[in-house]
Amino acid sequence: MLRASHLPPIANPALGALRVSLFSCLSLSSPSSRLKVSKFAPFRTLIPPAFGPSSPHRSLLSLERVVPLRGLPCPKGTASFSAGSNSGGGREILVQHLLVKEDKLLVDLQHRILGGEDLSDLAVEYSVCPSKEEGGMLGWVRKGQMVPEFEEAAFNAPLNKVVRCKTKFGWHLLQVLSEREESVLQDIQPDELHAKMQDPNFLEEAQLIDVREPEEVSQASLPGFQVLPLRQFGNWGPEIDTKLDSQKDTYVLCHHGMRSLQVAKWLQTQGFQRVFNVAGGIHAYALKADQSIPTY
Repeated sequence: MLRASHLPPIANPALGALRVSLFSCLSLSSPSSRLKVSKFAPFRTLIPPAFGPSSPHRSLLSLERVVPLRGLPCPKGTASFSAGSNSGGGREILVQHLLVKEDKLLVDLQHRILGGEDLSDLAVEYSVCPSKEEGGMLGWVRKGQMVPEFEEAAFNAPLNKVVRCKTKFGWHLLQVLSEREESVLQDIQPDELHAKMQDPNFLEEAQLIDVREPEEVSQASLPGFQVLPLRQFGNWGPEIDTKLDSQKDTYVLCHHGMRSLQVAKWLQTQGFQRVFNVAGGIHAYALKADQSIPTY
């Protein structure tokens, strides 16, 4: 079983402080692929090569570090400087930035961007933030995840407008590349899920995913759940858009609720609007909701 204690800490204290939530969306596969790599690639880099049947207790690295690349527009030629006034309630924004220590350098970089250079390219060369390795990409963020000065500037910036702000880390140039409605990720208790499953319409309207391994499913299972084993992520992960509808309510199940929580968080980064993790997994479901389900 995967435990929260298995997840690695944020390596850089300054970067961890900048992004004050547990979501540290600063792990892409490579700087050169920041606008071209599929959304599967960042997830793939987080799975240890040896993770497989021979290592049942081998932990995945944190899925909270995944950066979604769906719909990422190319910002070249679109940058300008502005200070708009949008509210951040109920939405998430896709942000890239660069960080420098000197305001003189910041002004020079502003002029270069206005001249047509790309902020992400300049971030690789000049930024002192670890995100420089990813072209300054911070990923999807929502209010409450960033330090106040950065958050205020980002959520007030019109799309593709380069904005500057100052935080305790230095001077930032940031650019909001895209926005979307804030998604929902929450636990659902076994008895609540059991009640929903008594309605035939629920099984038709929702999509149910069991991320346990086949040998586990053979011991205990729930009707209507599509089995997508976590160890076989390489097979189904790249095709998630063809297998599931991101606009449907999605319920994720495992043995005790930890693996399913990680997958649920990943689905959220992929644009799934309403994701529910079955709290306690099928074990809790068998104890609290339907004792005809065997435990193992």
